[in-house]
Amino acid sequence: MRTLLIIIGFIFAMAFTSCAARITVQSPHIKIVKMAPKHHKIVIVKGKRYYFWNGRHYKKTKKGYVVVRV
Repeated sequence: MRTLLIIIGFIFAMAFTSCAARITVQSPHIKIVKMAPKHHKIVIVKGKRYYFWNGRHYKKTKKGYVVVRV
């Protein structure tokens, strides 16, 4: 009987837990640049690395470079 309750508890716990680690929603206004141009500059602001070209700061992500405000 005890074993049956443990198995049922395990199945119940596994059925109602999520495997998703993080869900993010991107705004349609965000532009992702796949590759930085050759003339980009690396800038360190408050200990964080940003990439600068065309008068804008970009941050490197897994998908590419995203415009950020510094």
